[in-house]
Amino acid sequence: MATACSVDNSKMADGSVATELPVAIDTKKRRAPKGTWLARDIVALATGRISRLAETLKEKTKNKSSVSPELPIVERRNWLIHQHYIRKDYDTCKVIIKEQLQETNGMCEYAIYVQALILRLEGKIQQSLELFQSCAILNPSSADNLKQVARSLFLLGKHKAAIEFYHEAARLCEKDWEISHNLGLCYFFIKDFKHAEEHLNIALQINKHDKTFMMLGKVHLLAGETDKAIEVYKRAVEFSPENTELLTTLGLLFLQLGKYQKAFEHLGNALTFDPNNYKAILAAGSMMQTHGDFDVAMNKYRVAACAVPESPPLWNNIGMCFFGKKKYVAAISCLKRAHYLSPFDWKVLYNLGLVHLTMQQYASAFHFLSAAINLNPRMGELYMLLAVALTNLEDVENASRAYEQAVALDDRSNPLVNLNFAIFLYNHSDKKGALDQYQEMERKVNLLRDGCTNFEFDPELMDMAQKMGAALQVSENLVWTKPGKDSKSKPNSAAAIKPPGAPLGTNQALGQAMSSAASYNKNIQLPTGVSKGPTMPFEPEPDVQKAPSLPIDPPGPTELAQSDNPKPRTSKRRTKVED
Repeated sequence: MATACSVDNSKMADGSVATELPVAIDTKKRRAPKGTWLARDIVALATGRISRLAETLKEKTKNKSSVSPELPIVERRNWLIHQHYIRKDYDTCKVIIKEQLQETNGMCEYAIYVQALILRLEGKIQQSLELFQSCAILNPSSADNLKQVARSLFLLGKHKAAIEFYHEAARLCEKDWEISHNLGLCYFFIKDFKHAEEHLNIALQINKHDKTFMMLGKVHLLAGETDKAIEVYKRAVEFSPENTELLTTLGLLFLQLGKYQKAFEHLGNALTFDPNNYKAILAAGSMMQTHGDFDVAMNKYRVAACAVPESPPLWNNIGMCFFGKKKYVAAISCLKRAHYLSPFDWKVLYNLGLVHLTMQQYASAFHFLSAAINLNPRMGELYMLLAVALTNLEDVENASRAYEQAVALDDRSNPLVNLNFAIFLYNHSDKKGALDQYQEMERKVNLLRDGCTNFEFDPELMDMAQKMGAALQVSENLVWTKPGKDSKSKPNSAAAIKPPGAPLGTNQALGQAMSSAASYNKNIQLPTGVSKGPTMPFEPEPDVQKAPSLPIDPPGPTELAQSDNPKPRTSKRRTKVED
């Protein structure tokens, strides 16, 4: 049984095997042909590949982070810094710069560069210089960094050091207009006009620019080359015909040379492009004022007063307009306002002294004239006017000393100084000294007449000279030209010599004031021995400018206009008093 059972069991086992084998065979038969995948195989394969891909990505990420993490961190916020800087959102820009520098341990060049620019805009020049120097250390091959270092040194007034950095930048970046222009500017400030002209011309060859033309013209003017300056400004106007600053400057230069038609043309063009250009308005108004058109000049000054209500030259000219109209109280009021706005402008003090002499207020005239002399002790005409005031104050000794100083400082061949001194000496019984001064006056008149045949002499000067010659019994050997309708003083001779075209100044008004101030009787003998005026500086100071001029000049090129205005006034003032 057992055997049978075992046999049976074995059979059953074999039978089960037999039954199982076909199943296995069937399974093999059911497998997909080669090249095809079942779903489970695809899932398993995809899962394996995904896991391997994930591992590969992790390895690559680790490798990247370990190789060079600095570059993207250093530069990644530069665009944001730039955006806020150009929008002038400086507070936000500084916050971002601070964060960027903390992340990069202060190695972000662009962040430091922009921070230095912001500090410069805030007026912290020294701090900006240090930051620009840091940029130059981080990137020594950058010409921009060196240019910014030089710019900061220039703003600090260290022009020679700035020149060295600009030259270093020029070696890295040739034919750069900015470098050449700024080099010319630096040489200009250290008074090296030759090198300044050279570099400015190089800048113009690289790129023509209005600023370069203006600076080159200033270099020629300070070097005394007015003709070259005019040529430069002409080229500038051709390049930029609508630049009102260039037109105004060129007009003032022509005005200084006595070319009034060209001056009026360029000033008119400047006012066409900019009707509120106060510099051109002042210059045009002064020309009208010179020819006695006080009302028209006042209309021009009203326009300028809206633009620059606190301009000392403007109120000075308005005051002299009132002076020309014989409204002396209004003239003093305007001149005192100009003096309040510019207390150290000797031209305003000069005009105040003139007006007070006209009103026969000699003590006040002495006060303002002595103040003007303290500010400009090398102008002979100021001493002459002071001598007139002292003569009327019966201070003969100091008046004589003032006349002597006026003659010694008269480097512009002004015959009026010698004529007034001759009258003073004649009135005080010094006929020999009066004769010497009269002969010196004749010499100056002959020189001026020979130098230009178009000069016209002030009729009052001619009349007084003839009377003086008769009193001294001198033969009348002066060849006087016939007096014009209304003679105008030449800008170069604060005397009464007048060219056909009138420079800046109110000559008619001054002539009238001259007549009214001529109340001093020349026949009266004044007592001598009066104490000296301690406030009169009789020793000239070497650093004061010589040429007298009327303050009709706003900042910059307007100074050209100033030099013309004052002289006519000067001549008349003097004539009046001694008359």
